[in-house]
Amino acid sequence: MSDAGVKIKIMPDSPDADLEEIESEAKEVIEENEGKVSKTEKENIAFGLKAIIITFTINETFEQDPILDELREIDHVNSAEIIDFRRIGF
Repeated sequence: MSDAGVKIKIMPDSPDADLEEIESEAKEVIEENEGKVSKTEKENIAFGLKAIIITFTINETFEQDPILDELREIDHVNSAEIIDFRRIGF
């Protein structure tokens, strides 16, 4: 089986949300689901709101919905969506 490179965009519910706490909990969720986080970044959205972009590798057959559901349950997270999914091995 091949691995996939995945980017997930996590939107907080307000500009005042603790991005470091959200990022830390999101990394835990990904790692508990056998993903390996390789990069995190913040993206300015508007009016002080910033999204968290997490890039990680995982087996390409992973179940997307359980991970996204767990990320959406983190306190102060408004949404989580996959914005990029690429096969990285053969």
